[in-house]
Amino acid sequence: MIKTRVFSSITQIDPLLWDGLVANRSITFSHAFWRVIEQSHLNDFAYRYVIFFDADDQPIGSTTCYVVTTDIAIFAPLWLRNFLIKARRFYSNFLKLKMLECGTPIILNSPPFLVHPDVDMNDLVGPLHKALKQQARKDGVLLMLLRDFETPEQGLFEPLKSLGYHEVMGLPNTYLDIRWPSIEAYRADLKSYYRSKVNNHLRKNAELDVHHDLLDDFAHLADDLCAQWMNVHERANEFQREVLTPTFYRELSQKLSPHAKILRFFKGENWVGHALLLHDRDEVRWLYFGRAEPVNDSLYLYVVQAVIQTTINLGAKRLEMGLTTYPIKQDAGARLEPIRFAIRSPNDLINPIVGRVYALLNKLPNLRDKQVFKSQAQDAAAHEADEP
Repeated sequence: MIKTRVFSSITQIDPLLWDGLVANRSITFSHAFWRVIEQSHLNDFAYRYVIFFDADDQPIGSTTCYVVTTDIAIFAPLWLRNFLIKARRFYSNFLKLKMLECGTPIILNSPPFLVHPDVDMNDLVGPLHKALKQQARKDGVLLMLLRDFETPEQGLFEPLKSLGYHEVMGLPNTYLDIRWPSIEAYRADLKSYYRSKVNNHLRKNAELDVHHDLLDDFAHLADDLCAQWMNVHERANEFQREVLTPTFYRELSQKLSPHAKILRFFKGENWVGHALLLHDRDEVRWLYFGRAEPVNDSLYLYVVQAVIQTTINLGAKRLEMGLTTYPIKQDAGARLEPIRFAIRSPNDLINPIVGRVYALLNKLPNLRDKQVFKSQAQDAAAHEADEP
């Protein structure tokens, strides 16, 4: 028999108990990370923490969820986005609902829960659903969303579907798998077309004296970092959700240094932008980008190369580049990773139409991976030669 306990603050949970389940998963599951998230006061997030216990009261799994006001047409096609902009001038919450999401508000983690190595992940699906359904009714929300299932976790959808969940697609994540010892080796592996684009932009930035440095301690810059991020966020046209605060940057620096890092970008002596990175075990996550002036220039292309160079220098095996700005990231070699959500209403009467309504309101871009490296062509040729 599996029992559950739900907490409303990470401070109510013993860090040793919580972190004992993290094992080799991301540090973004850790007690310290969730303290940062709670204290940052992002949007109207109200957090819930679920711990699963076996019959002997030993912890065997955990997950994080939160209630937040969410745009249910968050991936709306352009015509619908334009309509919503006009409609929300008169009714600001049109097509916005309070939703209970299982996952992490600023990070993509697949799957969005932790399981003791001696426990089958499928065994927690039923207790997780029961806990979420009870919490959703308690919080008075109409939709539950289990977020961010990437390809290796697709098998979890069968038990979720049997419980009435609908499988829907989200924007794909982007990754660059690091297999080069240096930034020079990375650029040498690019096909000539993509390498020439990179070199052209690097040349332009060199002429403007664009350069960067890397900081582990950036708490004293929190206000400026948040202002730079806001300059980018307010002009985003692909995806908007969480709204950062100076406290977020400050707490991240103070609680997660040296894992949290800031790449600062300069033109001459002027500080013009930053990239927020998280060195998460053998992976670097590029979380956010901000800039002092919202102008259209080639700085972002330089930023992408600086992030890749930093990841290689840190010895990481993979760079997570996140959602949006897909063409630029793909030209740099990033691959697409499909993301699936499981969505359900706690109300069994309206649940049958939830999947269809969500699909009608959201339209994802038609994206395909690009072959930008010479080594990819060589690998494909070798694979064909090995086939009987």
